Amino acid sequence: MCIAIIFFFQVNIILNDPVHIILINVPPVIQTFLIFIIAYLSAKARKLQYCIAVSATMIGVSDFLELAAAETISLFGLRSGATPATVAGVLVEMPMMLILVKIVNKTKHWFSGTART
Repeated sequence: MCIAIIFFFQVNIILNDPVHIILINVPPVIQTFLIFIIAYLSAKARKLQYCIAVSATMIGVSDFLELAAAETISLFGLRSGATPATVAGVLVEMPMMLILVKIVNKTKHWFSGTART
């Protein structure tokens, strides 16, 4: 519900200024993939079980963007300039997480005790 309210109040900014929305998303995307690489390869090096490695990695890369959106609204209001930044994060979080899930599913065979499916 919170995200729907943000989109309602910020739709004009998102549609009229897509370059800024893209620029806002570059650092979080880089950060997410770097954390993923470090955490996942560290888990592999430590020979953790697949289920533990994936859980730890995915928790490490989650950004809690819904919490950031709620905090932004409560601190600055729905019409502030800070709110589109949180909306931008939410727009890319789900596709990024789905890409990471695809990667961990394709590399399951890296971990002992897991069969490649």
